[in-house]
Order: sequence, then C-alpha cells, then structure tokens
Amino acid sequence: MKADVDVFANVTQSKDGSKNRVWEGTKAITAPCSPVTENRQFGSKMTDSKYFTTTKKGEIFELKAELNSDKKEKKKEAVKKVIASMTVGKDVSALFPDVVNCMQTDNLELKKLVYLYLMNYAKSQPDMAIMAVNTFVKDCEDPNPLIRALAVRTMGCIRVDKITEYLCEPLRKCLKDEDPYVRKTAAVCVAKLHDINAQLVEDQGFLDTLKDLISDSNPMVVANAVAALSEIAESHPNSNLLDLNPQTINKLLTALNECTEWGQIFILDCLANYTPRDDRESQSICERVTPRLSHANSAVVLSAVKVLMKFMEMLPKDLDYYGTLLKKLAPPLVTLLSAEPELQYVALRNINLIVQRRPEILKHEMKVFFVKYNDPIYVKLEKLDIMIRLASQANIAQVLAELKEYATEVDVDFVRKAVRAIGRCAIKVEQSAERCVSTLLDLIQTKVNYVVQEAIVVIKDIFRKYPNKYESVIATLCENLDSLDEPEARAAMIWIVGEYAERIDNADELLESFLEGFHDESTQVQLQLLTAIVKLFLKKPTETQELVQQVLSLATQDSDNPDLRDRGYIYWRLLSTDPVAAKEVVLAEKPLISEETDLIEPTLLEELICHIGTLASVYHKPPSAFVEGSRGVQHKRLPGSAGSGESADSPDTGSAAGVSEAPPAVIPSQGDLLGDLLNLDLTPPTTSGPPPAPSSGMQMGAMDLLGGGLDSLMGDESEPLGGDLGGSPAMGAGFGAPPTAMPASFPPPVSGGLDDLFDLGGSVGMPMGAYSPPKSIWLPAMKAKGLEISGTFARRAGVIQMEMTLTNKAMSIMTDFAIQFNRNSFGLAPAGPLQVLTPVGPNQSIEVALPLSTVGPVMKMEPLTNLQVAVKNNIDVFYFSSQYPISMLFVEDGKMERQVFLATWKDIPNDNEAQFQIKDCHLNSDAASSKLQGSNVFTIAKRTVEGQDMLYQSMKLTNGIWVLAELRVQAGNPNYTVSLKCRAPEVSQCVFQSYEAMLKN
Repeated sequence: MKADVDVFANVTQSKDGSKNRVWEGTKAITAPCSPVTENRQFGSKMTDSKYFTTTKKGEIFELKAELNSDKKEKKKEAVKKVIASMTVGKDVSALFPDVVNCMQTDNLELKKLVYLYLMNYAKSQPDMAIMAVNTFVKDCEDPNPLIRALAVRTMGCIRVDKITEYLCEPLRKCLKDEDPYVRKTAAVCVAKLHDINAQLVEDQGFLDTLKDLISDSNPMVVANAVAALSEIAESHPNSNLLDLNPQTINKLLTALNECTEWGQIFILDCLANYTPRDDRESQSICERVTPRLSHANSAVVLSAVKVLMKFMEMLPKDLDYYGTLLKKLAPPLVTLLSAEPELQYVALRNINLIVQRRPEILKHEMKVFFVKYNDPIYVKLEKLDIMIRLASQANIAQVLAELKEYATEVDVDFVRKAVRAIGRCAIKVEQSAERCVSTLLDLIQTKVNYVVQEAIVVIKDIFRKYPNKYESVIATLCENLDSLDEPEARAAMIWIVGEYAERIDNADELLESFLEGFHDESTQVQLQLLTAIVKLFLKKPTETQELVQQVLSLATQDSDNPDLRDRGYIYWRLLSTDPVAAKEVVLAEKPLISEETDLIEPTLLEELICHIGTLASVYHKPPSAFVEGSRGVQHKRLPGSAGSGESADSPDTGSAAGVSEAPPAVIPSQGDLLGDLLNLDLTPPTTSGPPPAPSSGMQMGAMDLLGGGLDSLMGDESEPLGGDLGGSPAMGAGFGAPPTAMPASFPPPVSGGLDDLFDLGGSVGMPMGAYSPPKSIWLPAMKAKGLEISGTFARRAGVIQMEMTLTNKAMSIMTDFAIQFNRNSFGLAPAGPLQVLTPVGPNQSIEVALPLSTVGPVMKMEPLTNLQVAVKNNIDVFYFSSQYPISMLFVEDGKMERQVFLATWKDIPNDNEAQFQIKDCHLNSDAASSKLQGSNVFTIAKRTVEGQDMLYQSMKLTNGIWVLAELRVQAGNPNYTVSLKCRAPEVSQCVFQSYEAMLKN
C-alpha cells in the first residue's frame, strides 16, 4: 500500500513546495505499484474518456444546474465532468459550493470525486472549505471503514490551517479505530498534519499514539506508523522519535514477514538506522532479514542489502556466519543485473559502492559484469568500472582478453574507457603490467587515432607506477607524435619526452615542434610543455638555453593565464638563483601513483552504504548535496566493527560525533600549489636557524614541491639577502647574486610584475590570498551544442573576475564570442568584452578571465547571489545561471574603527542579528582571522572570555552595505559560532555560507 503512504504526500508536497523529503524524494528503485484496491478507483470505466474530449464553451452554468439536480446519476455525471475539466487545467473553482453540497451522499464513488475536488481547491478557497468540515467529522464515524479512512485521508491532504484544528478529534478516533485499514490511513495522516502544524501534533499527543501503533497486531499499520515516524524524525533529527530498542526491533521484524513490499521497504529502512548492542544481536537481525534477499521486488532486495551491509560491520570476520552471509549476498545482486537496463544501471551504481567496501562478496562473479553487445552505453561504462575494481591476479587474464575485445568496438566513448581500463589493470595488478603494456602497444599499432591517444595517456601513468621498467616503448610512442590532437594526450606525450629527455636523442626538436603553436595549446599542454623544457634544460643545459629562454618568455610575457605566468616566474627565479636547488626541485623523485585513485573517500563511502537503494547511491553524493532544504538531513555512518572500541549506542550519537562534514582532503592541483607558494612569507629571517614552519593554512603539497619553502633556495639564510637580480629594479632586495654555475648568457627575469607576485617588502604574518571556489561546470556541452563552460569567481587585486574555461566538444570551430548579464542583486556586469582572440577548434579549451564591474542595473534575485548569463558565439546564443560567493563583493576598505564598530553594533536592531554554526573547523582564532582577512573580512578586536576567543569583524559590500560579525572560537572545539548583524538581514545567510567556505578551504 505504498500508494497510501506516498501518493497523497507527493501531491501535497508539490502543492506546497516547502521541502523535498529524503524518504519520498530519494528512493531510487521504486517497486511496481501495489495492486490498486477497488476502493481507490473511481470512474475507471472505458466510457469515462468522453469527459476529456468535450470542447464546449460556457459549460460552467450547465454544470452548476446539473450539480444541483435532484437525480443522483445526473449529479454524479456532473461531478465527473468537473473533475475532468480540473484535470485538464480548467478553472472550475467557481463551482466550489455546488460540489461541496454533493458530499451528502452514500455513494462511495461520488464521495471520492468530491473529496478529490476539495483537495485541489481547498487552498485557494479556505473559507469555503470550512463548509465541508461537518461532513468530514460525520464521515469519520460512518459504519463503512472505507468512508472513515477516506474522510481522514482527505482531511490530512487539505493543507489549510483553519481546518487542522477540526481534524484533531476525528484523527484521534481513527488512530484507535477497530479497523486496521482506518488505523494505517490515520498513521500517515499524522505525518501530513505534522508537516502543516508540528506544534499541534505534539500538543495533542499524536506522536505517542503513533509510537503505540508500532506494537499493532496488523503489519501494515506497523509499516505505516514506522513510515510516518521516520518522516517526522527526518524533519526533527534530534527528536529521537523512533526510540529503537530490542523489543521494538523484534516487533518490526515480526511485521516484516507479513506486510506488503512497500511496508517491508519502510521497515528495512528503519532497521538500518538501528545500531545493535553486540555481535550476537547483529547476527540475529541479519538472520531474520536475509530471506528478504530473495524478494521479487528490487527495492526490497536493496533495502535488505543495506541492512546486512551495515550490521556485518559488527560481526567478527572469523565467525562462520560471516562467511555464509557473504555468500548469500552475491546471488541477489547478480539477479538484479537481469532486469531492464534502467534498473541494471541503478543496481550497478549500488554494486559499485558495495564492491569498494567489500570486494570479496562478488570476487567470483566477474563474468556477470562482462559487457553485452546490446547494453546501453551507461550500463557498459558502469560494468567496466566494476570489472576493474574486481580485477585480481586470479582473473586478470580473463579481464584483459575481454578489455582488448572492447577496444575494437565502434562506440568511441566505450573504447576510450576500455583502453583506460587496461592501464588501470596494469597499475592495480603488478603481475599483469607487462601483459597490459604489450596489449596497449598492439592497440597503438592499429593507428586508430583516439585509441592511440588514450593508450599514450595510460602509458604515462604506467611509467609513473613502474619507473625504469617499460621505457623501451618510448620510441614507438614518439612515432605517433604527429597524430596527437587532444590536450590530455599531447600533455602526456610532452611529460614522457621531458621526463626521459636523456634517453631521447632529439628531445629538444620534439619539444620545439610543440612550442611553435604555444599560444594555441590548451592550458594543460602549456603548463606541461613549460615543465618539460625546464627538465630538458636541467639535463642538457648547454644545448637548450635558447629553448628554455623562449618558453619562459612566452609563459611570463606573452601569456594571459595567471597559472602559467606564476609557474614561469617560479622556474625563472629558481634557475636564476640556484640551478642545483632547481634540479632538486624539478627533477625530484616522484611518488608512485596510487593503485586506486578513483575510490570514494572512506567517510563518504560509509555514508553512501547507509543510503543504498536511494538516489544518493546513484549519484554517489550524500543527500545533503542535492536535497533542497537539507538542513535537517542527518549524516549516517556505519557502526564500529567488532572489537574496534567504537561507540555503538545509537545512530544519532554515532553520526554526530563521527562524521566530518568537511570534504575529503585531496592532493592539491598545481594551480593550488602555485597559489600557496605565492602566499609564503618571503621576508628574510632575522636570525640564522632552521627555516620557519609553514603557516597553518598552507597545504602540505606546497612544501613537498619546494622542500623547506622558497627561503631554503636562497643560499645561506643567515646572510642578509642584498643585491638585485641582474640589475632588475623590480626585484629590489630579494635575492643574492646568481651563482657562478649559471651561464652568463642567461637573461634576468622580466622587470616589473614580480613585486606584485612576491611582495618582497611585505611584513611578517602576511594574510592568505582571497578564497576562490573551485571551478564547476556552468553550461554542459549537451545543452549548448558542444560548448562547455566551467568557471568560478575570484577577487584579484580589488577586481572581481569571472574565470572561465570554454571547451569546444563539437566538430566545428567556434568564434565570435560575446557575453551579457541579466539584472542582478549587486549590479554585476562585464567591465569589457569577452576576450577570446583565437577560434576554439574541436576538442580545444581556452581560459578566459572576464573583469566585472558593480555598476550594472540592479534587481533582487532569488537566491540573492544568482547570476543569469547569456553567451553568444557563431553557432547560437546559450543561457545559464551560476551563483557567486558573496565574499567576492567584500571590498578592501571594509575595516571599521573600533568605536564606530561598537556604536554600529548597538545601533542595528537585535532582530537583524542572525546566529550560525560552522562545524568541523580545526583552525585556531589567529589562523581563522588570517584566513578571513585574505578575503577582506577584517578583525577589529579580539578578546578571550573563559577560554573562548571572540573575534569582532567587519566587512563592506560593493554597494556600501556593512556586515558586522562576532566569531567565537573555543580551543579543542571544532564548532564555531558566528553572529552576523546587518541593516540588510537578507545578506546574512550568504555571508555565513562564505564564512564556512573560506574557513574550510
């Protein structure tokens, strides 16, 4: 009876639009609809189609007359016509009083039709709807249980505050009705009423009655009571409504065997939130849930798998039952793959998670993941991913033979993925590496362009994993140099040439051939080419001086790309001051790449396992990432394994204490490393000694790149760093004279610009750079005829910039780019035209930085920081919207005087104050202050009260609005409290989101 639980709930939610429930909105595999009972059908005869075909005009008056007819049949016909008109979108609200008069009838079909009309129009006619209350109350005492249930269900679906108070008494009676059909309907009605008026439900004691229904003798009543309590608990995560204990769990497991498939899903989802006391209880529950694995409904199967995956964590691995359970889990998962492709895909996405957590479950089932010729591409790609995860020394020969076959298919995307998969096999299973390389060389010999390019990309990774082992194939790779036209393949080939330059006789000629079209290359290729030529110079300095000079000049003088310029300056500076140090940095031994670089981060994987069978398991994202209004979404985690000593009291405490909401730490990209390098304090130390420790905000990747920081490259740190670099005034007291080992002909870096980059005269404790969110895809290629736009917003030197990557994924060249903004909350507008100076060819990307002004037309947007953009090129005009962080609008003169701050804080009404929690932040108050100051959030004062640091801060928006903040940081407590005061309180939420982003990144 899922229809009872879900259908009306969905109707009311779509009307109200107030929130998207996880248990309604994220169920991925929905079971086939339960048999619709006779009492749910109305007017389903074949002849009823005639009501939808009429095109008569002025029929409202005719219907009015028919509704007031004395003949019952005529009345029923009229109501059917009204419902048909309502269904096709006609406004028949004028007939409200006439339809309500038809409620006084014994005919069940007519009553259902009238109730359906009432549900639709009660919200727009609340005063008229009250007329129907007496009939509802009367129907709740009707001798027919179907009418009693219908009345209470309809009252729950009428979302009008005036009616809810009249609903309480009938609902109380129906919750204790002798008929189970009425009780189960009333249970769901409590959840609906709670959504309208939570306080009323608590005051009337309905929650306690719902809890009592869990002990009901009828399994469907139990299932609906569980569904209702789960729904209410999700909107109030700390309420502990579902007080699960061994006795309650026993009742749920008893009901599980007898209720419908929908009821089983609700009960299993509820069981998944329970944490057993010990391994014995865990085993007992597993034994009683295991029969659900053989259910015909895929949703029931996945819900059962979720429960078992969670409770297995508590079973000792040496237990016989543990091995038995592993064997029992494989067949139902394999059976799911015989369903239609859409269900297969959902099953495969869930299996992908299961295999990452427990590969032993499906280790003997490799063959079921072999691709069939008629599988859709999305199923093929998912199967391929799982094959790699299950690849081992035992089955690698079988897998490689299959992958080689796939590499000759006609589907280009699939072939690319298959070639990549061969490389992943080589990295994962060392014994197979030689066979994989041999297979890749065979594929290169086919001379199929896209196969060759993918093979070169994966061979680069194999070189990283197994250095000095397979370099003999480099000659074969170089033969295919001219056919490479994709940025990733060109970058991989350049890396190979630079890395093994000493083994390639004509390495300088090969790299020089790439240099000829340097400005037409993508950023990825340009960065790789710059590094490769510097490597070549360090290995063959006498032969390649002109080449390195040329590339450094191109990177620093002629390029608009800040990442490329910064890297060019760093290399130039290193080579100018200490080539030995440069060699140690650039030619340092590289760490071996990981076997599985695409595994989901363990904490996130734990949470996703707890959401098996929902949309979260298909997206591989937690519900909070895509469910609107997800403030109440609770983060879940697996219980501690047997003997681990972790707390297993309740799911609530476990999730609160154990799951960090911060994103997983990843190795920073080179762009991030350069950003961090530029934030190093480069002022000379006053005394000799070890180099200073990096600031707390700095990523470790930067230190790995440059050993002890840039200071250690400057020779003896105890000596004053006087002199200039080749007479360049811009470099002022920055470095000692170049060492004698440096060739005299090597020119100094370009004068001007380095002061800005390295702020050599800066003071100690330099604030970190402004926070800029990572790039995200704003306009997917599939929506823009092959044009993909990804981007972010940044504030650099007081200028707001919209930084975009334009990628051409079409077959034709793109030119004539232009951009325009719609009116927005803060008047953002392009400060100049979109500078795309060269045509963008197929599979090419170009980086563009568009400066923005804040003098454009203003219109309040929802959300406040929404920006609607139109981009034109020679193909068409495309539209997209993006949200900018409000921190981009914080201006540099946003520091208030202390007295002014105090007076302003007192002057702003207390109603304008908003308080927020920032969770899982591990910075001390000084580091937090420094990080925020980089984004123009200025600390006015700091005081410590009872061990708690209180930072008083100010920031000013581009439109002159001041925002005042009080940030409370307590040592040892990862949760901060921030209070914001502003004369325009609607900006507070956006400012809080920026605070959270700045402090956590």
